Amino acid sequence: MLTTTPYLRIRRPSPTAAEFTVSTLSPPTPALRLTLYTIYVLRGVLSGLILLFLYATWVQSPYGSFPASPSSSTSSTSQFLSPARLLSTLLASRPGVLATHLATQSDPCLAVPLCAVALYALTRRLYTEESLLVLRGLGIQTRSTKGNILAGRATTRFIPTEKIQDVLVNEAFLGFEVRSCLVVVVNGEPDVVVVFPKLLPRARVVERVWRGVRECLYEQDAKNYGVMNGKI
Repeated sequence: MLTTTPYLRIRRPSPTAAEFTVSTLSPPTPALRLTLYTIYVLRGVLSGLILLFLYATWVQSPYGSFPASPSSSTSSTSQFLSPARLLSTLLASRPGVLATHLATQSDPCLAVPLCAVALYALTRRLYTEESLLVLRGLGIQTRSTKGNILAGRATTRFIPTEKIQDVLVNEAFLGFEVRSCLVVVVNGEPDVVVVFPKLLPRARVVERVWRGVRECLYEQDAKNYGVMNGKI
């Protein structure tokens, strides 16, 4: 299994720094890494084939045209690297011929939306990971992975220590369920900052992170957690 229920990892390199990560990705192993790389390669290949089909569909439409061959006056190197030559070679390849054949047999009004949905599904991230980095004397930084791979690596926000009014465990309604969540009260802001907003881990995970955050921010003799990668 590539994913699992959200679990907590704590990394404590020093008494004044700690990182709390909640993830749905199974603990990394060589087999898991190989599986992820294989999935990403297959996703890339499928995405390329879908884009090739969409290009062949556009070429077959009244708005498109086959790429013109480069003129003989240009050098051989520039001809080889020209977009027209590359597109012609791509359409002349075996996948290009198959894509052209499928494009002529398909209804663009149906094929294009289906391809768009398929591309969206192929670019969705397989797992969700959110983390909280605490640095005594500096502040805290929240980090959350985005749902789409093309949207970037992660969304981060840094809150300086002087702006942190308090760190609390709050309760909120999620549908008909009451969930515990870790919030940061920031001076000058009307709304609190919710930590782990996508995953909303279990209450005991939230309480453990809360104790670790306060210990790292305010305790003078912080307990050495070490590196913990087990599930909670």
